[in-house]
Amino acid sequence: MTRAVTPEPRIRWGDAPRGGRLRTALSRVVSRARLIAGGRPTPTRQSLPALPLALRRGELAERYLAAERETDHRRAGATATAAAEQAIAMSAWWPADLWGHRALWHFEQSGMDLAATRAARLIGDVRVAGGDPASGRRYYAEAVSEARDIGAEREEGLAALGMGRAELEMGNVTTARRLARIALDLLERSGGSTDEVAAARELRGEEKEVG
Repeated sequence: MTRAVTPEPRIRWGDAPRGGRLRTALSRVVSRARLIAGGRPTPTRQSLPALPLALRRGELAERYLAAERETDHRRAGATATAAAEQAIAMSAWWPADLWGHRALWHFEQSGMDLAATRAARLIGDVRVAGGDPASGRRYYAEAVSEARDIGAEREEGLAALGMGRAELEMGNVTTARRLARIALDLLERSGGSTDEVAAARELRGEEKEVG
C-alpha cells in the first residue's frame, strides 16, 4: 500500500545549501528523508548574491558586510549566525533562514565543518519553526550525515533530535520517537547537556521524575 506524502507548504526561503543498530536506523531515516525531498540539496554556489537591502541595517549587518568585503569567511559566518539567532528570537523566519544560509556558505568556504554542520541544523530549526517541517527534515538529514563524517556525536544527536521534532510536526509519531531514542543515546554518550538529554527523553515520551 502506497503511503500518501503531505505536500510541502509553499514558503519562500533562502538559498539552498550543499551539500550499531541505532546508527543503522538513523541512516535509514536520513535516506528516506533525502528520497522524499528529492535527494541531496543543491550544491553550494560559488558566490553569494548581494545581501538584500532590507537586511543591511544594524550593527550585525555592518559587521557582516565588512567581513564579506574582506573575504573573512570565519568572521562573516559567525556574524551571520548571530544575525540568524537574533532573527529567530524575533520569530522573523525569512531573515533567519537567509542569514543561516549565508553562515553555512561562509563556513563551508573556510572549511569549518563543525560550524557548517551546526548552521545546517539551525536552518532546520528555522524551517520547522516557520511551519515547513518537511523541508526542515532535509536539512537535519544533511546535518546528521556531516556530523557523522567528522565524528561529532553530540551534533549528530542534536540533529537527530531536530529531525524527530520535524517528524512529530508531520504526524509521524513512531518515527519521531525512534529518532528521539537515537538522539538520547548519542547525547548521553557524548556528554550532552541536561536540557538536551531531557528534550530527547520528552520527545521519546518518557515521564520526567519529580523531586
